[in-house]
Amino acid sequence: MKTYRDDAIVLRTHDIGEADRVITMLSRNHGKIRAVAKGVRKTGSRFGARVEPFSHIDVQIYRGKTLDTISQVDSIAQYGRTIGRNYDAYTAASALVELADYINDDDVPDTRLFVLLFGALHAVASNMHPPELVVYSFILRAMTIAGWGFSINECATCGTMGPHSALNIAAGGAVCDNCRPVGSATPSVETWQLLFALVVGDWAVADTSSSSARKATGAIVAAYAQWHLEKHMKSLRLLTVH
Repeated sequence: MKTYRDDAIVLRTHDIGEADRVITMLSRNHGKIRAVAKGVRKTGSRFGARVEPFSHIDVQIYRGKTLDTISQVDSIAQYGRTIGRNYDAYTAASALVELADYINDDDVPDTRLFVLLFGALHAVASNMHPPELVVYSFILRAMTIAGWGFSINECATCGTMGPHSALNIAAGGAVCDNCRPVGSATPSVETWQLLFALVVGDWAVADTSSSSARKATGAIVAAYAQWHLEKHMKSLRLLTVH
């Protein structure tokens, strides 16, 4: 097939030439896609505003030898317009698409990750929950999808059921007293409760958590993502914890 169609979320863009732009998208059925939007930077472009970051689009793409080309775009949800008006929402959305970009390989479909990203962007754009909590929840769930699940209720080393008080990033989360490596942290009970709430989607607990628990959780989630991805997530450092 020389052309294919899918719905996708725009992760990032970068300019090439005088008027073109490469659009990196996470699609529902084709994984991560990079395609050229020709002439998109011209004033009279047919779909320039539709392929901005955070946009949910229905896109038709023509297969090329080296790089595909976008031939048609229909807007499904222009989250960027709403998100761009609020600093906290913008930094949260930036962290969401940054992780999705890191975690998904090109041309590898992952419907679960696509649906998770769509739900997280919708939550941020709709101000359903504190944006930093949406990001932490997304990271924990996305890492699980990628095979790096964060252990909370059982020891990450031996599997003994908890609750356990100690946490070790390298081990994979909670660790029992017998497996606890030197240098393990001991988060507060509320921090453990918040981590669990974010993994299972218990927003009644998450939304009423304290600022101290959110800051501790953010540090844990950032360290865990960095350990497995082996790179810093720049957007996480800009998140405001309320």
